[in-house]
Amino acid sequence: MQPEIVRANAPTSRQHGLDLVRAAAITAVMLYHAKNMMLMPNPAPWLVSFGWMGVDLFFVLSGFLIASQLLKPLAIGSKPRYGRFFLRRALRTLPALAVVLALYFAFPQLRESRDIQPFWQFATFTENLLVQAGAQKAFTHFWSLCVEEQFYLLFPILLLPIVSTRPTARKVAGIMLAILLAGVVVRTWLWLPYAGKAEPDAYVSLIYYPTWSRLDGLLAGVAIAVLKIFRPEVWKTFVAQPNLLLALGLSGIASAIMLFGGLGTALLPVALGFPLLAVSVALVVAAASTGLAVVGKYRIPGSTALAAGAYSLYLSHKIAYHATEVWIAPAFGATGYARFGLAVLVALAIGALLYWSVERPFLQLRDRWEGLSRPSIPGLLVEARTQAL
Repeated sequence: MQPEIVRANAPTSRQHGLDLVRAAAITAVMLYHAKNMMLMPNPAPWLVSFGWMGVDLFFVLSGFLIASQLLKPLAIGSKPRYGRFFLRRALRTLPALAVVLALYFAFPQLRESRDIQPFWQFATFTENLLVQAGAQKAFTHFWSLCVEEQFYLLFPILLLPIVSTRPTARKVAGIMLAILLAGVVVRTWLWLPYAGKAEPDAYVSLIYYPTWSRLDGLLAGVAIAVLKIFRPEVWKTFVAQPNLLLALGLSGIASAIMLFGGLGTALLPVALGFPLLAVSVALVVAAASTGLAVVGKYRIPGSTALAAGAYSLYLSHKIAYHATEVWIAPAFGATGYARFGLAVLVALAIGALLYWSVERPFLQLRDRWEGLSRPSIPGLLVEARTQAL
């Protein structure tokens, strides 16, 4: 069976489904953090308590998009250009991150919390492995960037040599399943002494932040990328009924929510909740990527802009929330939902400023470096959304 051949420089079509998934992910995370920072009036909507799952949406998307980029050359008998890949990653992620880190360390008054992990942990992307549980810290949401950057580094080294041998679909599925089961075993072993106990600090430091406990989403994304690229006929059958796939994925997410019941401490959700969530989100991403599911056929106003700016928003929204709480809301006398709405507007404004002044210029620089023709602004928005690389 011939692999799917994709031209590297083929025009990129707008994928509204992936737009919507990414927009939903950043919205969920921002609402969750607004609740935790006491900016959302109580009682907050019940579903907001599960906004942390937005990070798992990001993980699946990243696994799917990054694996797709690295595996496409293999599908046509070429080798991935790792140097190019890492340079693209650097130009995509590091400039905006450097600006936000400079703000956090140069201007402590901007921090949502006085304390922060040492700078070297951020510079080496190891902050998620060295979390000091129990103490309120600033920029703790950096943990997910650590997981992704570690994944970007390890994926070409460990996984691609296996996949590049073009094994059978059964072998690929077996490898992915083995890694997912290893995650279940690791989480079970780590959490067994704490099962059923109220140990939120241990949960954060042992289960929620460390990379070895949170690979499920990235691996699920890689799995559907492998299927799409190396088994296109199977992929076509898999996504033949995208709305059914979407419904199954959403049902699985709902089941994961019921299983977790919040950031639960029972052994069953800790062990099995993350793979259930990852597989369910992967079904949603697969359906959305076809452009034929309900979430992909119609453009949702604002979703493209929100998806394009998701990275800058993720980096900066806690600074915006803190500034609103301490300075802006008091200046306007805003309380309750007015304060919450103001915080969201400030976050959107700061995120847009970071995107247009830092992230987008470096995306343009990356394209000029590659010798591509200067893309239009809509083209940049599409690339920032669909490649996320």
